[in-house]
Amino acid sequence: MTDRIPFTEIATAPASPQPRRPDNGIHTRSFTGLYRNLRIGFAGALLLLFFGTAWLNWDGRQAVLWDLGNSKFHIFAATFWPQDFILLSALLIICAFGLFAITVYAGRVWCGYSCPQSIWTWLFMWCEKVTEGDRNQRIKLAAAPWSLNKLARRTLKHSLWLAIGVLTGLTFVGYFTPIRPLAAELLTLQLGGVALFWVLFFTAATYINAGLLREAVCLHMCPYARFQSVMFDKDTLAVAYDPRRGEARGPRKKGSDLRIQGLGDCIDCTLCVQVCPTGIDIRDGLQMACIGCAACIDACDGVMDKMGYARGLIGYKSERSLQGGTTHWLRPRLLGYAIALGVMIAALVVALQLRPMVSLDVIKDRGLFRENAQGQIENIYLLKVINKTERIRHYELRLLDADGFSLQGKTSFMIPAGEMSELPVSVAMLAERPASSSQVLSFEISERNDPTIRSVAHSRFVAPMKR
Repeated sequence: MTDRIPFTEIATAPASPQPRRPDNGIHTRSFTGLYRNLRIGFAGALLLLFFGTAWLNWDGRQAVLWDLGNSKFHIFAATFWPQDFILLSALLIICAFGLFAITVYAGRVWCGYSCPQSIWTWLFMWCEKVTEGDRNQRIKLAAAPWSLNKLARRTLKHSLWLAIGVLTGLTFVGYFTPIRPLAAELLTLQLGGVALFWVLFFTAATYINAGLLREAVCLHMCPYARFQSVMFDKDTLAVAYDPRRGEARGPRKKGSDLRIQGLGDCIDCTLCVQVCPTGIDIRDGLQMACIGCAACIDACDGVMDKMGYARGLIGYKSERSLQGGTTHWLRPRLLGYAIALGVMIAALVVALQLRPMVSLDVIKDRGLFRENAQGQIENIYLLKVINKTERIRHYELRLLDADGFSLQGKTSFMIPAGEMSELPVSVAMLAERPASSSQVLSFEISERNDPTIRSVAHSRFVAPMKR
């Protein structure tokens, strides 16, 4: 008999009782609770970090700036160059592994608490509440015919959305172009060219994604929802409803005997659905559309408090705990991610510490060789030297292990902080008969007063073979 893969049958979810706007959006209900406060705290910190960091200065320049024109990335006291982008790649890999690790442990908490799409969506929903009222008022306003009141409220809402979109676009572009002159040009309507295009692009993207599409981005555009299940196991914490405790559902009066009525703790108030930003019913089980924001937990805990029941009918639970088992906190997959993260973070820290503060690139002239006035074979090179430190440096140039060769040209020079200098030099071969037609030369550059600041680059010396 052929073995079969075990599966769990999940009933098709019923139609959501969540009323939808004419634009296919969702009207969410206001609520309070622990997880809402945590989400506001996280979102507030990230918004402050995003909007505030762009305006910080450091040593007379913008503290964080990706200077594309000069191919430099400033982050406070450090300046990174294209040669250092391998460190950026390592940082992105660390972030990816961190996301995998937190997903194995607690599901989609990134989506619910830290994802920019979620944060800006909650911000836009707050604007909607301020301008159009709470859930029931918004439902009535959407169904009402157009009037001066409806036009004014909708205009104010979309104006706030556009204002946030413009501020978001300006700030994002401000990390690539100095934000102070960028803002001044925008306010005086003098901004044009590429900068204006990208400000308008990110304004439109913010307005459409957070204002119009909202949950559609999470449901249909974000790939994370598709592959998150691969990282889940039976001990992964996810927002879940406990059917053993909640079923059978049904309304009742506070203090009634549930055993006589044959009811569980769920009073079928549907508040968990009304507060959900993606419009799902968490009681139907784990669903791809759940972003783990825990809004349903806060709503349900409030109902449990009013009914005098214990909290936790909906909560962060694992599949194992829902089946009556005990969640395993330390497990091989999670430990593996933690070890990998630790090793990668340590390697990145070491790489940052050992990052050479001077960069040397040697470019050989296209001509193979030439003969100088002394009759020696000579090769021409262009040296590109980058001072990655934040102060003026004096450098010395030399050849390493180059017996029979003479370095000619400027070998002592100064480079300002964070600048690049191009230095043409030539190397002459002293021997009359070369050992080979192509030999490797090693160029070393070092700081005059700090020999630890050094860099070595290699190139080839080409000479004709004499018979």
